[in-house]
Amino acid sequence: MKQPWGKARLTLVLYPFGAGAAAVNVFFASLITSWIGWPVLSPLQSIVLGLVLGVPLTYAFARHIHKLMQN
Repeated sequence: MKQPWGKARLTLVLYPFGAGAAAVNVFFASLITSWIGWPVLSPLQSIVLGLVLGVPLTYAFARHIHKLMQN
């Protein structure tokens, strides 16, 4: 029987949350690194970076959830 919630489908469903979380974390990380003199990223730069980083991060999380669903 085919698994109704495969890794690809889970990744697509969870991607908006993963990309949003990555964008928020990138922005806050840039605020913390400003203490050592690095520039603070703009919200738009953080969103773009979050969209890029969201793909592998969400896929890793979807693999984890898929493994939990198998048990």
